[in-house]
Amino acid sequence: MKHSRFYLCLGALALGSCGDRGDDPGPGSLQESTFTEIAEAEVVHYTGTEPFWGGAAGGGMATYSTPENPDGREFAVQRFAGNNGLGISGQLDGAGFDLTITPGECSDGMSDRSYPYTATLLVGGEQRLGCAWTESQPFSGPDTP
Repeated sequence: MKHSRFYLCLGALALGSCGDRGDDPGPGSLQESTFTEIAEAEVVHYTGTEPFWGGAAGGGMATYSTPENPDGREFAVQRFAGNNGLGISGQLDGAGFDLTITPGECSDGMSDRSYPYTATLLVGGEQRLGCAWTESQPFSGPDTP
């Protein structure tokens, strides 16, 4: 069940809250609400540990780096704004790259930094967990951990 958490996060991103809301327009209506906390033009930075990974996505392109490839690999991605975050998807060296960015305080567990977003990545069939930030919504803590 390695991927179950990823698909749960992806489902939450796509569906958002399914509970009864006071502003519900009524039965049979689909209320559309799109995540707008990260502007379309902003670059999203992401990082994770165990194993170490990171990168950035913006303008239809993303980078993905690891200790084995510190300069990273650049590739094309598509961005999807759901009800509770962003989805960023593409192909990295022929393998799927599906990144979900959702609001929530996040710690990388290795530094004194606090990030405004969580990052859940499924890359090449492996799930990775991490944190994310943007220039307008930066991490707090030391610049160099």
